[in-house]
Amino acid sequence: MATAVKKTNWFAIWVSIAVVVVLVAVIVVVALMNNSANEPAARPASAGIEQESGAIQIGTGPDVVSVYFDFFCSHCQQFESVYGDTIAEGLTDGSITLELHPVALAGLNAASGTDFSKRGSNAMYCVADAEPEAAWTFYSEVFALNPGGQGLTDEELLSLAGDAGVTGIDDCVAERTWDDLVAEQTRTLPANPATGSAGTPTLLVNGEYVPVTLDPEADITARLAG
Repeated sequence: MATAVKKTNWFAIWVSIAVVVVLVAVIVVVALMNNSANEPAARPASAGIEQESGAIQIGTGPDVVSVYFDFFCSHCQQFESVYGDTIAEGLTDGSITLELHPVALAGLNAASGTDFSKRGSNAMYCVADAEPEAAWTFYSEVFALNPGGQGLTDEELLSLAGDAGVTGIDDCVAERTWDDLVAEQTRTLPANPATGSAGTPTLLVNGEYVPVTLDPEADITARLAG
């Protein structure tokens, strides 16, 4: 009786090889995308930008107060109304360096219907890039309006920049030049160590997370080493 010869199923083999190749390609693409997403975004070359963190830096005091904010955030608006004078005093007397981190929370950005969180934070960077000394004035003037509804238009943001002494940033605002940097600031928003959640406003003093209690004396002044 003749022995049956088992035929090699080359079609199945080639299909399996093709599947493996596709899977490897997908893994490589995902890895490249993840690496790209985690790469630091471009920063403005301005002296007002802390290059490592991407923060907008104001003042040269020995104590560092860091604020993560979204212009469309009602709690951030309250934070500025309560803490603004204390921060301004620290800048005036030279006791602090203020680091502003403009972010755009997805829910707030969507709620405006106009991408205001992203546009406002981008405009903050446009101002800081063009004229670092105007950054605090612009920040304060935007918050003074307590933007609600659809937020502010680009024209209104440019007008406030002009009031702060900054012109020539029309293209930066219209083209959203610093969107990637805003996304990075949002992605690296520090979490509350007690809860693990992250949101705005977020306050750090000399790198230490400070729960916001609406008491500027306790939350900022009493924590300054100077």
